[in-house]
Amino acid sequence: MYRATLSISWTEFPVNAPALRTGHVALNVTDLRRSIDFYSRLFDFEVIAQEPDGDRAFALLASGGALQITLWQQSSGTFPAGLPGLHHLSFEVADIEAVRRAEATLKELGVEFAYDGVVPHGEGASSGGVFFFDPDGMRLEIYAPSGADGSSAPTQGAPTCGFF
Repeated sequence: MYRATLSISWTEFPVNAPALRTGHVALNVTDLRRSIDFYSRLFDFEVIAQEPDGDRAFALLASGGALQITLWQQSSGTFPAGLPGLHHLSFEVADIEAVRRAEATLKELGVEFAYDGVVPHGEGASSGGVFFFDPDGMRLEIYAPSGADGSSAPTQGAPTCGFF
């Protein structure tokens, strides 16, 4: 069995490490219209392609050409967090104020939060954000690379994003 250990502290975590670019994210949803409304309001997405009815209902959402999300209405029930596969999706924003604006929108949308307010990724980390659930129970995160270091981490000795 492979077991990873974290060999650096959160204050040394490479927040500017090289990263791959995501082509798009595709999510199975239970209610296409509800999910279009949720993601459009949260990320200021526009619907650029859509088939809203039938057994192949989908919508392709985009924002400024930087991120695309495809929503597929081919699911029932909530997201099964305890099964192998996707743990959560994380979206980076420019700064901690953008995280706070997203948090305000999320409150307007009535989402369930995993933690109270903006929290750092780990004790002593500058990066951090808000952790919440979409209408189908998918775990999501909106974070900034710096600015969250004034708060205590909700989990000790492990990444905040790993245990919600």
